[in-house]
Amino acid sequence: MTQPIANRFPTPSLDKLPEDIRTRILTVQEKSGFVPNVFLTLAYRPDEFRAFFAYHDALMEKDSGLTKAEREMIVVATSAANQCQYCVIAHGAILRIRAKSPVIADQIAVNYRKADIAPRQRAMLDFAMKVSRSAEEVSEADFAALTAHGFSNDDVWDIAAVAAFFALSNRLANVTAMRPNEEFYLMGRLPKGN
Repeated sequence: MTQPIANRFPTPSLDKLPEDIRTRILTVQEKSGFVPNVFLTLAYRPDEFRAFFAYHDALMEKDSGLTKAEREMIVVATSAANQCQYCVIAHGAILRIRAKSPVIADQIAVNYRKADIAPRQRAMLDFAMKVSRSAEEVSEADFAALTAHGFSNDDVWDIAAVAAFFALSNRLANVTAMRPNEEFYLMGRLPKGN
């Protein structure tokens, strides 16, 4: 890696971290081949690390009316609006893999309204953006628009929760000056083996 993980707070040494956090980080490293910088940055505050990733996993890894790719679409669109380089790059990579599309993350990050997505996904992102940028304006009309696209109450909660959680994540990434790992830039862009 040619760039720092984060510039504003010290990055703890892996061998000095609590066992549960070290184990989680090593598991991620084994699965992905590298340690995403978010893990090392947030390990600076172990209790908050645990809470952050517990909520992250509850939102992003469960089975629900939203696909895992759709949840990543929410992250990429709202993170772009919040100017969070780390989350756009890292979750863009995950979105490319989950959607099996090398272009979708770039389209959504630049302008989701022009992306090659279904009208249902456009409605989902319209709502997510409103939650992320001006939640005080959410109204019954927003719920009606989502219901018209087949979203359940639980789906609406999930859209809102993902947008809200990543608004927090975006702000932490920006405050810490967290940098995306170089590995993320090429993930999901080329078929495996290239």
